Amino acid sequence: MFENIIYAGSGIGRAAHLRRDAAGLAKLAGESKALLAPMWKGSNLVLTGPEPRAVLLPAAGLREAMAASAETVFLGLKGKAPVFASDLTPLSDDEGGPSLGPGTAFVNLREMGPLLPPAEAALLAQAKGLLHWHRTARFCGQCGAPTISEQGGHQRRCAKSGCETVVFPRTDPAVIMLVIDENRGRALLGRAPRFPAGMYATLAGFVEPGETLEEAVIREVHEETGITADRAIYVGSQPWPFPASLMLAFFARARSFDIVRDAHELEDVRWFTRQEVLDFESQGMFLPRSDSIAYQLIKRWLDEG
Repeated sequence: MFENIIYAGSGIGRAAHLRRDAAGLAKLAGESKALLAPMWKGSNLVLTGPEPRAVLLPAAGLREAMAASAETVFLGLKGKAPVFASDLTPLSDDEGGPSLGPGTAFVNLREMGPLLPPAEAALLAQAKGLLHWHRTARFCGQCGAPTISEQGGHQRRCAKSGCETVVFPRTDPAVIMLVIDENRGRALLGRAPRFPAGMYATLAGFVEPGETLEEAVIREVHEETGITADRAIYVGSQPWPFPASLMLAFFARARSFDIVRDAHELEDVRWFTRQEVLDFESQGMFLPRSDSIAYQLIKRWLDEG
């Protein structure tokens, strides 16, 4: 397990037993203690400033906005308070979205998340991931008919009689791995073209149909670097709703060491000793941000040296 992983640990009780009662959820949304996490065009509402905070508004005062929203979902219970999230995109075409209070703004969670209290970032990530899925699942993949939201926003059903296919929120598993040369005390780090200049990180890739997580680790390492690896050991995970991934972290042992880089995937990839990584700053290089699971993998390896 890792500590201080962003977008995990919201403290929200999912309360799945309440999702089956649509009338009961509507009643809960009208209670004075009910809270709403608004979203607009994929952005979350936060209170900006030196110490930004997630904004949860009284849901009872926003019933008309919730009714006119693209989608409203039930996130669960925060203590005894029911928490909902609404996609308010239809309510405003203005730049910046609807005004919902002084000092608030709709922001990109991927940029703002690390600045928020961890539990608040996790709650907004839950809202972002679930509402994104609704935007992309409005039509049935079997027959093309519209789908309707059910179970408090945790499933959609095809509206066409005779089809009625049910689909559930999508999460794409992705493996992220630090490959270790045990004999020479080195780790394999690379940089994708999309990375900021100077940043090196662990390797990563999506799990394909018909393979285990361990098989995905070994395949991705070999495809991207030509390195043969084995002994993939799972060590933790991180929700990554950008748009719908779950990062599954592994250490793996290198069994070959000559790099054959896939130029389509990586701009550079190298073996680094612990001391070389510790000296990154003097070389104009840096690791991923400290709240990422990639950084946590590298830090654990450094600490074990």
